[in-house]
Amino acid sequence: MSKTQLESAKAGIITEEMKTAAIGEPLTAEQIRDFVAKGWVVIPKNKNRSFPQVKAIGKGLRTKVNANLGTSDEKADLEFEKKKLEAAIKAGADSVMDLSTGGDLNKAREFFLENSPVMVGTVPIYHVASEMAKKGKKIEDMTEETLFESIERQCQQGVDYITVHCGVNSETAARLKYANRIMPCVSRGGSITLRWMKKNKKENPLYEHFDELLKIAHRYDVTLSLGDGFRPGTIMDAIDGPQISELLILGELAKRAWERDVQVIIEGPGHVPLEHIRSHVKLEKKLCHEAPFYVLGPLPTDIAPGYDHITAAIGGAEAAAAGVDFLCYVTPAEHLGLPDEKDVYLGVISARIAAHVGDISKGIPTAIEKDRAMSIARQNLDWETMAKHALDGDYLRCRAHIAQDKEACSMCGKLCAVKLARMKD
Repeated sequence: MSKTQLESAKAGIITEEMKTAAIGEPLTAEQIRDFVAKGWVVIPKNKNRSFPQVKAIGKGLRTKVNANLGTSDEKADLEFEKKKLEAAIKAGADSVMDLSTGGDLNKAREFFLENSPVMVGTVPIYHVASEMAKKGKKIEDMTEETLFESIERQCQQGVDYITVHCGVNSETAARLKYANRIMPCVSRGGSITLRWMKKNKKENPLYEHFDELLKIAHRYDVTLSLGDGFRPGTIMDAIDGPQISELLILGELAKRAWERDVQVIIEGPGHVPLEHIRSHVKLEKKLCHEAPFYVLGPLPTDIAPGYDHITAAIGGAEAAAAGVDFLCYVTPAEHLGLPDEKDVYLGVISARIAAHVGDISKGIPTAIEKDRAMSIARQNLDWETMAKHALDGDYLRCRAHIAQDKEACSMCGKLCAVKLARMKD
């Protein structure tokens, strides 16, 4: 059996995936190998799947961006999903997650695995819960065997990383009683797990049988994204007992995974006030031993439905600057409905802006050089070169209104500051 990326790194081997992942990054393949060995970097790549854009996530690398896609029980249309996938890739997503809950879930997963040129993640418990709902069964009727069978099946299909809410256990759940949260649990996977535990009066099987989960992940070299089931769903609930307790447990589980040569990502919030984002990132890095940190947003305010891609970009920039390695996009449809391809495109672009701002702050050399090149093009009023260096060059070309002199834009025209400043007396 071939080695996992982590096994290879520990053995001093530079894999082909490490070489590919180093392209365009400030780290060499050798440095990526060393960081993978320490658990600081992951390369989500299933042994059963090949795709061209293999990326590494973690310390010293460019901040990566994920786009959540997938069907719902209200709209299960793969042509619609195809448009969303194309929009995500065009906008520059480094990853997509299939969060489908409607229609033929296996067919949807196969579609993403076959058509995505980037890594694909899933949340296996969604499949189980969705299938049970179709049959009119209750979530609490799920068996442990069914859950692990679904995980194995999805890993065998070629999924590169999976979100598993292993930190939702009896210890963290008990703290909800004293947390005084407005919204006790907003994580879909976390709430499914919590309900199952309450109704069955049993421990979370993903926590209790974590070693079994590690066996499956190791078999296919699937990266575990340890989900934050008790992430805050409002800034009023941020940084409390359940959230921090879960984070401590995820840090312990990360060590257990590394011992078994399984790569790990730690997931984070969510909704966090701006002034607490940086300290929360530093806390996660400390408690989880510098494992890559993956956050949704985060959103530093709750009052902007329809504009939450902007809210998330504000929080995401602060988070990335503080050390977050992986940003999950938030679209204008967040909290409102299933996003369409326009929402997806805006969500990815907004997250990429945040990631780039964070990379400048982190000192990623390729980031600041892009801004330098854009600045020189602006000084030269070279619109085509500006489009070349812009995050969305097509949009720049579409929106640029050039003045009659064919140099300045229509905002300033003859009073263009750039032109006036370079005129000879």
